[in-house]
Amino acid sequence: MAHKMNLNPAPFEMIRSGPKTIELRLNDETLKQIKVGDIIEFTQTETGEFLIVQVIAIHRFDFFAELYQKLPLLKCGYTKADIETAKPEDMDLYYTPEQQAKYGVLGIEIKIIGA
Repeated sequence: MAHKMNLNPAPFEMIRSGPKTIELRLNDETLKQIKVGDIIEFTQTETGEFLIVQVIAIHRFDFFAELYQKLPLLKCGYTKADIETAKPEDMDLYYTPEQQAKYGVLGIEIKIIGA
């Protein structure tokens, strides 16, 4: 199955250049359907560029706090420069604690297969 998702410029570039291999998302009704082997087309929000990736693993958690304890944050979009200040509340900019409680969260592990 194929999915389409938008990405801001910084995470898009981190996926394209290699260090980001886990995309963090809310496990809402749309993403509950995602499975290992599925294809995702990420579109960069400012340029319209796209990347085609394949889902190689799905990590499900109730809240980002649990995800941040279990997954390697350097693969989730943090850098060595900002890893010391990384905290689950960073994701509150995108998904409220209420949304997280309702749906749960995902770490979608990916590999690039095209551009």
